[in-house]
Amino acid sequence: MPRARDLGIEIGRLEPGAKNAITDVEGVRVGHTTLIEGDDVRTGVTVVLPPNDCLFAGCHRINGNGELTGLEWIRDSGSLTSAIGLTNTHSVGVVRDALIAEAPPGEDTWSLPVVGETWDGWLNDINGFHVGAAHVREALAAAAGGAVGEGAVGGGTGMICHGFKGGIGTSSRAVGERVVGALVQANHGARRRLRVNGAAIGERIDEEHLPLPWQNEGAGSIIVLLATNAPLLPGQCEQLARRAAFGIARTGGLGEHSSGDFALCFATGNRGLGSAEPEIPLRMLNEAHLDALYEAVVDAVEESILNAMLAAETMTGRDGHTAYALPHDLLLEALRRG
Repeated sequence: MPRARDLGIEIGRLEPGAKNAITDVEGVRVGHTTLIEGDDVRTGVTVVLPPNDCLFAGCHRINGNGELTGLEWIRDSGSLTSAIGLTNTHSVGVVRDALIAEAPPGEDTWSLPVVGETWDGWLNDINGFHVGAAHVREALAAAAGGAVGEGAVGGGTGMICHGFKGGIGTSSRAVGERVVGALVQANHGARRRLRVNGAAIGERIDEEHLPLPWQNEGAGSIIVLLATNAPLLPGQCEQLARRAAFGIARTGGLGEHSSGDFALCFATGNRGLGSAEPEIPLRMLNEAHLDALYEAVVDAVEESILNAMLAAETMTGRDGHTAYALPHDLLLEALRRG
């Protein structure tokens, strides 16, 4: 399926990285397990693997009606020490447990995995608990750099975004030698508020011809994962995570009461943080250079959300419910109208 730039849609002024994905940050890998079975199983698991077992990180809660486990330790320590999993709301526990089980063996192995969720219960039999440990292992085994699957894949399989089929999306931006990559699990927003490059898209698509999946618009959530090779300290990672909210807002997201919206940023520019040495030399990006990274975050998040919708195809799931894909032709026509 074409991505935004394949359709001639360019978000912002900064250029993307070579793959226009979170994997443009060297060492970051992404894997999916997609579960589509029968009439009512539409779910899965996505894993994002950082390139090291201890990296500086920061997080931000936009609206808290959701879950991203492990955030208290990230806030307290400023570090990320695990893989990151994404799945449906009622499978957080099994994904968390499986990530612990797959951690490198050692005496008194300790782990607080980071697992995020969004609710796929309109298309998926969410209380059937179809995600198991084996699916997490499959996603871990499939994790790789390079191009990232988007749309109705992995944890994004049953998700809906701005009244259209949603799911996983990714993008990146280059700022000189610095790269910022984003990956979203997009399951949020209302169709009437959808904007692309500032153009009112959702309100121009006739509901009679493309029905809304359900009338409770704005219900749902979004998880934003950010990676950068910049040498950031934890507070700076948190500052980048906060800017994810602007990318969500530019597409029309509000962080509604019933939405769980979280952002997590990790930085690979400092390594060896798990060393037993009494002192560890660190690097820090001059604060005066953070604005360019903020811009990169906002653009990459906006494009990731759009890519999630563009890659997703119309899906019918539980009880015959259907979520319709964002029509590319109607999108382009709405953009031409400005």
